[in-house]
Amino acid sequence: MNKKSGTSKDAADKLVKGIKRKTRKHYSAEEKIRIVLAGLRGEESIAALCRREGISESLYYTWSKEFLEAGKQ
Repeated sequence: MNKKSGTSKDAADKLVKGIKRKTRKHYSAEEKIRIVLAGLRGEESIAALCRREGISESLYYTWSKEFLEAGKQ
């Protein structure tokens, strides 16, 4: 039998250990406000802003809705 299968398994194990699971980022209230205000300024598209910040557009619009509703009170 060939011993190479053991070394390829070791290499695969090292590769798997090297890949880290991406965890969710928790945004502070200040960060959310900064992002929403940047979107309201309209200097760039919402899609471009969301790509730059690493969030989905639906999350941006959720934050925006919460921000605007809080301003009404």
